[in-house]
Amino acid sequence: MVTLPKTCDEIDHTRLPVQDRNGASYCYNCVIEAFQAKGYNLACRMLRDWALAEDVLQESFVSGYRSFSQFRGDNLSAWMMRIIANACRDFLRSRRARPVISLDPLPTASDDPTPSAVDLPGREESPEESAEREELRRAIISGLERLPEERRLAVILVDVQGFSYEEAAQVMDCSTGTVKSRISRGRAALRDYLRTTGELLPSRFRQDN
Repeated sequence: MVTLPKTCDEIDHTRLPVQDRNGASYCYNCVIEAFQAKGYNLACRMLRDWALAEDVLQESFVSGYRSFSQFRGDNLSAWMMRIIANACRDFLRSRRARPVISLDPLPTASDDPTPSAVDLPGREESPEESAEREELRRAIISGLERLPEERRLAVILVDVQGFSYEEAAQVMDCSTGTVKSRISRGRAALRDYLRTTGELLPSRFRQDN
């Protein structure tokens, strides 16, 4: 859980006070600063378009500001990420009704504001190894894109962003059992996808080696 300052006396920007359901005061600028990187990461991986992710994230923060009085004062991280996840879901539903094709390049690993499990851990490696690792990263992302929306969100929250099952359940507004089931099925589908596309992967990452 992220701990936020209750005042902005020590921060050099305009104070934007909000109160939760219990009457506790927060600076909403602090909320934005605390969650904009993780929220952008989630929106990018759900929408696969960084320009749209920025728009959805901005709308999410506006929505959070307007509804902050509904926050119960417990897990602010889960509460905010739920707003962002719901905004992504709403956009994906509207896009299904009116498909669009983005011509903007997708963010690379170096563009992402936060690390993730998809961006495999680096070390001193040769240019060939770096290129192979990038191929694997793209294959994993391609597999994630093929997962049903709810399974993709569950895998991103837990495996990519490090949320606990309980926190992911709060974000997705479902039981922990449902989260575990979606993750299990999502991981299995991702493994199957990587197996079926194994010939496209660098040789050292193929499962038949």
